[in-house]
Amino acid sequence: MRRRSALSALLGSTLMGLPGLGFSQNAWPTHTVTLIVPFPPGGLADLVARPVAEVLARELGQSVIVENRPGAGGGIGMGIAAKAKPDGYTLLMALSSLTVIPEADALRSRPPMFALADLRPLARFTADPTVLVVRADAPWKTLQAFMDDAKKRPGAINYGSSGNYGTMHVPMEILSQAAGVKLSHIPYTGAGPAVVALLGGQIDVIASGPATVLQQIKSGRLRALAHWGNAPLAALPELPSLKDAGLAAEYAQWSGLFVAAATPEPIAQRLRAAARTAAQDPRVRDVIGGAGSPILYQDAPEFEAYVRADAHHMVEVVRRIGRLD
Repeated sequence: MRRRSALSALLGSTLMGLPGLGFSQNAWPTHTVTLIVPFPPGGLADLVARPVAEVLARELGQSVIVENRPGAGGGIGMGIAAKAKPDGYTLLMALSSLTVIPEADALRSRPPMFALADLRPLARFTADPTVLVVRADAPWKTLQAFMDDAKKRPGAINYGSSGNYGTMHVPMEILSQAAGVKLSHIPYTGAGPAVVALLGGQIDVIASGPATVLQQIKSGRLRALAHWGNAPLAALPELPSLKDAGLAAEYAQWSGLFVAAATPEPIAQRLRAAARTAAQDPRVRDVIGGAGSPILYQDAPEFEAYVRADAHHMVEVVRRIGRLD
């Protein structure tokens, strides 16, 4: 009996040390978790990540530190997360540019910063149509006035973005192609710097998620002309869509939580459960929804299918934009 008990104890300790079993799930995490935001502070990813990180920390029992790693339209931070050790200690709060960057790298014949297969979707938090925004003192009071001027002065109107092929660049290219106008693109390192440039008069217009610009619109410093959705926006219900103007231009900027694809299943499932709790948390919903982006949660299976479909669509969009050096 003693021999059998010793053997059982040895076998149990060996099994508990194997990755992917229940013990790993219960023991993890034992130290701080990092949540990478691949953009500077001030944009949607940062806005979503900070209240979500607080709930993740509470649910996981360890600190969750938000780390901004901007550059290359989000590609640098996304690449860091994709190549991180798959132990659940490095998370990523990505935007919809995630599905664009790998195709853009291929188009430019350069080594990819990451592949979609390197990352596992855990939860979608928001999915908002972008909004066409100008300064309040701009000469365009309506979308039609803006379009008329753009057609009269090809290339004279410039717009800012969070980087080539990013979530502020792609919708403007979709609009330019649908309307048959030429606009000049000025890339920045993120949405925050682009909004600052717009307010400061360095650029004329941006396409942004509502959360990034809503307070400036409400304060009267910025004016929204239209949005890229197919239904009224919760934050700006009176704002017309590009579709209303007869333009075939739709685009949604989503935010979602990812982890390295090879992360052990028990850890991924624990993160998924914590993300679900965060999406339901009243404070998270108030902070993000109050900024203009209501929570539109998708659990991992639905979000994975959503990302796959978005990537398929974005391949065609990137190819129409063409190579940018």
